[in-house]
Amino acid sequence: MSNLFGLVLNGLSLGAIYALIALGFVMIFKATHVLNFAHGSVLLLGAFVVGTTHDRFGFWLALLFGIAAAALAAVLIDVVIMRRVRAADLGTLAILTLGVDVLMLTELTRQMGTSILTTGAPWGTDTITVAGANIPVSRVVAALVTVVVVAVLWAVFKFTNYGIAMRAAAADGGTADLMGIRLNRVAATAWGVAGALAAVAGIFLTSFPSPGISPTVGLVALAAIPAWVLGGFDSFPGAVVGGLIIGVVTTLSAGYQGDLTFLGRDLAQVTPYAVMLLVLLIRPSGLFGTKEVARV
Repeated sequence: MSNLFGLVLNGLSLGAIYALIALGFVMIFKATHVLNFAHGSVLLLGAFVVGTTHDRFGFWLALLFGIAAAALAAVLIDVVIMRRVRAADLGTLAILTLGVDVLMLTELTRQMGTSILTTGAPWGTDTITVAGANIPVSRVVAALVTVVVVAVLWAVFKFTNYGIAMRAAAADGGTADLMGIRLNRVAATAWGVAGALAAVAGIFLTSFPSPGISPTVGLVALAAIPAWVLGGFDSFPGAVVGGLIIGVVTTLSAGYQGDLTFLGRDLAQVTPYAVMLLVLLIRPSGLFGTKEVARV
């Protein structure tokens, strides 16, 4: 029972990181209806900047550099590429982001080579014990940051002009444009915020117990896609719930891999997608998604 409790706690803390990534997917989709598959490379860029600058500037300043770099990269993807083809169908837009992802990942891989970078995070390899279960401090901090981010986003979208503008753009972009809402500004802001969230998630994703920052991190980040789809493409609460579910499923699958060998190897990499498919068979729009949202 204690083993199960520990796995669930670690799964929830991992799910908090997936939730941060999934929130970025939702931000972009609500503002522009783009399925952004370049999100993993943007996350890797933010982590890479932190990994290459923390020795010189210290962790916290390097973190600001990483967040700024990821946010700027995301905005440039929108302004330079996506804005020019905004009227294209969802499939074309998704393929474009895949192309951007390949280009970014290739260049970042070339820059890193075979090196494994570290984040220089102050929590290091520290752990805390909760009811006999050891949890990395990085995961605890990630959970706390996720709570703060969700609260801030809720307040922004509930009480600010930008929140009203985004809700209007998501509901009916054409009418919002006629009412004077600057859709390009809304889109660029959404991409920038999503990039910043990706950089923050990247720090936790590459902290202990992860071995560090490597080119594979961008692919690992895409494990948040099942969380995004499971919760609903356009739902912020869904991104959080989906992230927590996928985190727990992944951790339990890895923890009990030895007892489930008949299902094959690397079960933890498969089960998130299996859960996603099962939920979509029952609720095609996800747990909290809007039914009218178009799908690719």
